[in-house]
Amino acid sequence: MDPVFGGPVAAIYVMARGLLNAGMTVDIVTVHPRARSSVAFDDSREGLKWQSFPVQLAGYGVSLPLWRWLKAHVHEYDLVHIHGVFSFASLMAQRLARRAGVPYVVRPFGVLNRWGMERRKSWLKHFIFKWMEKPVLDHAHALHFTSDEEAADVARLAIKAPGFVIPLGLDLSPYQQLPPASLFEAQFPNFKADQTILFLSRIDVKKGLDLLLPAFKLVLSKINGVKLIIAGDGDLRLMADLKRAAEELGIADRILWTGFLTGDVRLAVMAKATVFCLPSRSENFGMALLEAMAAGLPCVATDQVALSVEAARAGAVSMTPVEAVPVADALIALLEDEQLCMDLSSKAREYATQNHSMAAVAGRLKKFYELLCSTSAKHANP
Repeated sequence: MDPVFGGPVAAIYVMARGLLNAGMTVDIVTVHPRARSSVAFDDSREGLKWQSFPVQLAGYGVSLPLWRWLKAHVHEYDLVHIHGVFSFASLMAQRLARRAGVPYVVRPFGVLNRWGMERRKSWLKHFIFKWMEKPVLDHAHALHFTSDEEAADVARLAIKAPGFVIPLGLDLSPYQQLPPASLFEAQFPNFKADQTILFLSRIDVKKGLDLLLPAFKLVLSKINGVKLIIAGDGDLRLMADLKRAAEELGIADRILWTGFLTGDVRLAVMAKATVFCLPSRSENFGMALLEAMAAGLPCVATDQVALSVEAARAGAVSMTPVEAVPVADALIALLEDEQLCMDLSSKAREYATQNHSMAAVAGRLKKFYELLCSTSAKHANP
């Protein structure tokens, strides 16, 4: 539940709040790699409770206190919604829920996508998937995908559990009236720019920053006064490589690296930005893109961002291939045309409001849960 772990994790909090508002009881159980003891959280303002358990083996997230808690309590619930795979927590939750006869749903978090399976410890993931993950996923009552693109990608793995697509949601209230850009400017007083391109996400190889840097150089060859804000942290080695690449491209002095932003400053950087860009090579959803759309930013995103594919059909996002030149062309088109920016901004905000509000997504989740619980009860009592 730590915001540092990114948008997909933050989406769990939004799901839980929406479900509480819809009249359901929700408890969250999680692990934290830096926790030394079990901690219970109670957000009385929201009515939301969660427990965090310490990890004894960091690589796979092994937590014996979590296992003991699940073994003692999982039978008390009508349904378990498991977020993630390739972790001790998700594997134990699946096994213990099945043993207790409690229906369970698994959201793969995008980890089963071809990109994730083939580029990071590929041989180990395929081994674990075949012998540990797939047997329990096959018995899940459902897989929760956040986009049609993710569902189609994971279909190649022939998991027997049925798949359902329910997108992620967002609490839209903070985005309806952003804090002033001056709040961001006060944090970075030496940063001055006529126009700004914003990248707001984790620093990770799949996010496509190595494409954005040469694309940004092409933008600078056409438009003066533009600067790039890279807001986020992550892979330190990759960040060093990217900064070195920016030096070699001669654009380092046009880039502001802010690090991880939270709270009002995170919102204020969106007020400062002229356009938003997410040039990812793989996103099973694209939470950062949804935030930018909700904030009313004109957005450029690649066709490997699932939300981009869906929003582009409604004319709410400028979508490009995963290549530097098309990304640059899309950014230039927006930066040179104020009316185009205004039109895209309006459509982006409207799309986010109509399709991804906390209440709308919670309503779909509630119906989904009720269907699964009903189906489970019929199977248990034919």
